[in-house]
Amino acid sequence: MPLPPSSRQLLDIAVEVARKAAETAHRMRVDGVSTVATKSTDTDVVTAADRAVERQVVDALRRLRPTDAVLGEEYGAGDTPTAGPGGVRWIIDPIDGTVNYLYGLPYCAVSLAAEVDGEVVAGVVRNVVTGDEWTATAGGGAYRDGVRLHCSTQTDLGQALVATGFGYDPARRSHQARVVAELIPHVRDIRRMGAASLDMCLAAEGRLDAYFEKGLAPWDIAAGGLVAAEAGLRVTGLRGLPPGPDLLLAVPPALFEPLHDRLADLDASGGP
Repeated sequence: MPLPPSSRQLLDIAVEVARKAAETAHRMRVDGVSTVATKSTDTDVVTAADRAVERQVVDALRRLRPTDAVLGEEYGAGDTPTAGPGGVRWIIDPIDGTVNYLYGLPYCAVSLAAEVDGEVVAGVVRNVVTGDEWTATAGGGAYRDGVRLHCSTQTDLGQALVATGFGYDPARRSHQARVVAELIPHVRDIRRMGAASLDMCLAAEGRLDAYFEKGLAPWDIAAGGLVAAEAGLRVTGLRGLPPGPDLLLAVPPALFEPLHDRLADLDASGGP
């Protein structure tokens, strides 16, 4: 039986595939966004580029690693194999920040991660417009352009720049808006930029102090969450839960307790 691939080998594959996917997404945006449809609500959009990029990624992974499983935002598991013990599953967000992409805002990314036995071991996030790229391997650190990343050293929540995001369901947005309205007097400021993977990467660099959001899916979390964790952020849910759809926090250790407790008091993981 062949040896399982190393995290470094999986990252090399992820980077190769993600770079080509980002090129496709960028080219399709320059040519003009087409075939805009909606998913969960009228504001939850998907473009032809989302679907084309995911197909490209899946096809590339099938050529390179035909026995691996794949989970994507647009097509789910499709007809790829199921990852057994020790098997690899790839997790794809073909364009994270589709609304930004639709409007021509330069804050959208291809996110690709490799998971083994339920643990994300390699990931890459590449900005479609700027070409900025963040990578990480489990236990190997997080990097941007060859420079190792370290999260913010801010210790005062009142001086922290905190990013978040909002769901597409109006009732959920209302709850999230109430949380933000109650939180903002206790932090430096709030940012909402519209791409979870990039928010986590900026927090990994210390360009944001912390990030939280309710309603994220595995493809939103996988690569960016690994980058954040490897840069020293605590990536968790509330009250000891793992990060997931109820809530994700990516917070430096010194800020974790005050921000976590404030969000718990505000019932940030509650609502629709």
